[in-house]
Amino acid sequence: MENDQAAAAAEIVAVEVRDAVGIVTMRTPALSKAAKERLLAALRQLDADDAVRAVVLTGTGKVFCAGQDLGEHAAALDASPASAFDTLAEHYNPIVRTLTAMPKPVIAAVNGTCAGAGISLALACDIRVCSAAAKFATAFTGIGLTFDSGLSATLTRAVGTARASELVLLAEPFTAQQALDWGLVGRLTEPERVLDESMALAARLAAGPTLAYAEAKRAIQAAALPALPDVLEAEHAAQARLGQTADHKDAVRAFLAKQRPAFHAR
Repeated sequence: MENDQAAAAAEIVAVEVRDAVGIVTMRTPALSKAAKERLLAALRQLDADDAVRAVVLTGTGKVFCAGQDLGEHAAALDASPASAFDTLAEHYNPIVRTLTAMPKPVIAAVNGTCAGAGISLALACDIRVCSAAAKFATAFTGIGLTFDSGLSATLTRAVGTARASELVLLAEPFTAQQALDWGLVGRLTEPERVLDESMALAARLAAGPTLAYAEAKRAIQAAALPALPDVLEAEHAAQARLGQTADHKDAVRAFLAKQRPAFHAR
């Protein structure tokens, strides 16, 4: 039974250790509850493993992470709108805190589409290596929501206030080259080279001064970001308010039906 459960979990999020590098691979395009639980457990496992000195987070195929599983989210809204956003406190926020607070470098190997909370995960990592073919979208306002998972702070830090406003308010897709030009990612490579280049960087970091890297991460977080727990709490409160609106509920239904949502500010 335990072997069956482990195999099922690995089908959702796989964990591997090569020498001193831990690799977490998200194997589903969108984040269901099971995927979020497994992702959090995988990151905590590698965080606690002193033999792991660098971590790579990646996706599968042409998708890094497309964000929340909206089918599951729609069901949660129908069941209990008041608790549909509990997943922020239970899953997303702990995942982001683990990535940012981990005392070892974390590289996002952005192998493909990166949208919604997928961008939040990528920006919670320290370094981003990106496929030149990847596509990005903030997506949140497209379904009547605002930032979550720390994105209000990390996106603004990465691209500046003016660009962050455009990316979130207009919610227009953008390319990997634009992501590089705007400072959202640091390196572009051919799609088939993303993991190899990320692993090479991770191996280099794993052989480096881990204690110094940990102090550097803490210093960067303290200097560049408002207090992350406060950011996460404010985002959660805002999402919970928006989750009660007809605009959001109707937009989720429209998205799942492949229709264009209409917003009426109610």
